[in-house]
Amino acid sequence: MSDRLAGKVAVITGAGSGIGRATAQRFAAEGAKVVCADVDAEAGDKVAAEVDGTYIRVDVTSEEQVRDLFQAAVDEYGRLDIAFNNAGISPPDDDSILSTGMDAWKRVQEVNLTSVYLCCKYAIEHMQAGGGGSIINTASFVAVMGSATSQISYTASKGGVLAMSRELGVQFAREGIRVNALCPGPVNTPLLQELFAKDPERAARRMVHIPMGRFAEAEEIAAAVTFLASDDSSFITASSFLVDGGISGAYVTPL
Repeated sequence: MSDRLAGKVAVITGAGSGIGRATAQRFAAEGAKVVCADVDAEAGDKVAAEVDGTYIRVDVTSEEQVRDLFQAAVDEYGRLDIAFNNAGISPPDDDSILSTGMDAWKRVQEVNLTSVYLCCKYAIEHMQAGGGGSIINTASFVAVMGSATSQISYTASKGGVLAMSRELGVQFAREGIRVNALCPGPVNTPLLQELFAKDPERAARRMVHIPMGRFAEAEEIAAAVTFLASDDSSFITASSFLVDGGISGAYVTPL
């Protein structure tokens, strides 16, 4: 590993597992101080201990808790350079528009979209005071494609993240604050494993569309996040950064 993030302070939401945990490990290996935020205290505290960072329990749908999260990071480490707004859910009751109820719709929107709005709002305030920073918001490849195996609220929420990231990237570019939307393809995480274990047919229908013939590993996504967080991507903002194994570029996949 290099020290691309040496001296930088990062906040990661959804840090307790999957992409968040892999990114916390990669950020720390690259020299960053990491604040690990998660609603799961046991998982979040474990990751923070692994990376010699700080754990803060946060419900990302609470404006007060999100505001306090970023303030606590600055109070602890003196600055904020990176915000990886990664917390998200994909519950099984979010399905076709014909069967998804309002409770499921609203819950997914709150966790996947409203939380990103809140995290960006309070991260940007501190980055303005510090003279710049990098925000990476987790969207998805589904934000740029359509699927007949729909998760309607999830898809809509990620489309919102994509549009919001683009707008913020433009608005704050001249203040040295970069905002990009990370668009992963399917990742081999507990969230995806749980979803697909409940519906093997759906899993098979999706796998055939991946040119590489496999899901991504969380560490591969973390590498992309680290690039966007670092000065190596200093001229990249307002982008939709696809890390999807070629899915969004495919018409017919290899046999």
